[in-house]
Amino acid sequence: MECHGGPGYVEESILPRLYREAPVNSIWEGSGNVICLDVLRALYNDTAALPAFFEEIEQATGGNRLLDSYIARLKVEVSETGNFEVRARRITEMMALAWQSALLVQHAPAAVSDAFCASRLGNYWSGAFGTLPDNIKFEAILARARAFK
Repeated sequence: MECHGGPGYVEESILPRLYREAPVNSIWEGSGNVICLDVLRALYNDTAALPAFFEEIEQATGGNRLLDSYIARLKVEVSETGNFEVRARRITEMMALAWQSALLVQHAPAAVSDAFCASRLGNYWSGAFGTLPDNIKFEAILARARAFK
């Protein structure tokens, strides 16, 4: 990507076509990798970082069963220290989703936090809009959004 730049998206030869089909956000040497390296550095250099992180997100424990289950899975993921660098993207993503979910569970209406957790942590996660379960309180979420106009 960095070598070919924008023209790589408009040319018709095979190399640009392959780049067009590759998800731009998953290019390893991009900003996502920098974030993962920062997370790894913090975890390696400060032994209090991970316990402090869990102390923060566990304040939301009991507020959403999907989040509770996700936190448990995250604890297992970070306790397995083998190939930590290889799993850095997955761990960093899990930490970010856990933090976002915990903040919403603690500070947002249940309709909002439940929808967020269902869309990111539950069985309905697909990465696309329109895949939420039918029990989400859409009207409550829309009413809240309208109130902020």
